[in-house]
Amino acid sequence: MNNRVCERVGIDGICADVSDGVGFFPGMISDVSRSGLCMAELPKRLNDKTRKWIVVVSGPGINFKMAVRPKWATETGLQKMVGVEILNTPWAWTEFVSRFESEPEDDIWEINL
Repeated sequence: MNNRVCERVGIDGICADVSDGVGFFPGMISDVSRSGLCMAELPKRLNDKTRKWIVVVSGPGINFKMAVRPKWATETGLQKMVGVEILNTPWAWTEFVSRFESEPEDDIWEINL
């Protein structure tokens, strides 16, 4: 979980509907990055051993359908949390996530004379 390439940003009010190729399951997005996302409140029966899922991410004014690959999963009771890598990240997703990313503190190209 510490091998992330992109910054993760916490997000609220975004839903995820996940298909593992057998069933279709609802969940919530807990954080996002340009190359992945973390989904929570998924049913335990979702098969995280499948190599590829289809995820529909939706919320106020957004709707993305993406192919993803599960990277890790943790189970608590009847639910699980899963981190996934987005396969062939759509440009619109990158633009969406960039709106929530923090601004860099220093601009190394800015010269103060």
